[in-house]
Amino acid sequence: MNLSEKVLQGDIRSTARLMRLVDDDFTVAIEEMKKLYKHTGKARIIGITGSPGAGKSTLVNQIIRNYREKGRKVGVVAIDPTSPFSGGAILGDRVRMDRHFEDENVFIRSIATRGHLGGLSKSTGEMIRVLEAWGADPVIVETVGVGQAEVDVVKMAQTSIVVMVPGQGDEVQAIKAGIMEIADIFVVNKSDKQGADRTVNDINMVLDLAMPLGEDPWRPKVLKAVAYRNEGIDEITDAVSQHKQWLIRNDKMVGRQRLRAELQFFALLYDKFKHATTNLLNSDIFNDWEEKLVNHQFDPYSLAEELENMLLKTGD
Repeated sequence: MNLSEKVLQGDIRSTARLMRLVDDDFTVAIEEMKKLYKHTGKARIIGITGSPGAGKSTLVNQIIRNYREKGRKVGVVAIDPTSPFSGGAILGDRVRMDRHFEDENVFIRSIATRGHLGGLSKSTGEMIRVLEAWGADPVIVETVGVGQAEVDVVKMAQTSIVVMVPGQGDEVQAIKAGIMEIADIFVVNKSDKQGADRTVNDINMVLDLAMPLGEDPWRPKVLKAVAYRNEGIDEITDAVSQHKQWLIRNDKMVGRQRLRAELQFFALLYDKFKHATTNLLNSDIFNDWEEKLVNHQFDPYSLAEELENMLLKTGD
């Protein structure tokens, strides 16, 4: 029995192995991913983002518990930023979610961005597919919380949750960063702190001005929670279900799937061209190209055009 078949049967060790291959050596995993693709696309994908320190991981921890109480298998892809100096990542979500590691119906994978912008790792899409094939529904994607670059989560998820905290000006920062435009649900976490009601009111005021016209527009929910006390979690998962029904009712689910497929496809295409370009640059044809750029013997524009032409000829 091959690896993909074992994943489809719910074997957790095979799932872990394939996810490791996807992240470390994707070329080895391609054939298995081809077999899994037709078995994916049915699970709800929940993206959770927000500023650092908003309590995203604690919130995810409670959402996992909520779905497990409903008998669902849950997959989590938690992305941590990569250090620009060491190349490593803390991967702290393994610590914060440790209560679920003994549960065979919960799979949590922490990965590093490895320099990829947009709040997601380049292998995020593939890992979501593996978790779907394993049987997870929902799959939760927690992003690094890097502000303006968080918009990729909208293409990957069907429902995007933006987590804020009161008293830190997050609602103003969110408006600046464009976060208001990507949220399907706002969660004001740590709402036992002073200023929570004001934060909720501020978000609602912005939404009042930004609401699109239409017969059945989705108005983002603005919910309060105290994640460490497990307060407000039922309301969050109920809102996720309501948003899913709205997507189906308004024929928008296919559009979300299209955005997800597009992001995944272009990520794969980018990696292939990046690999081919690197091989060309390391060949004798472009010997000492970096040195020649530094010394202004080449200009980067002509070099890029020459590489493009060679890649096109290789494709022929």
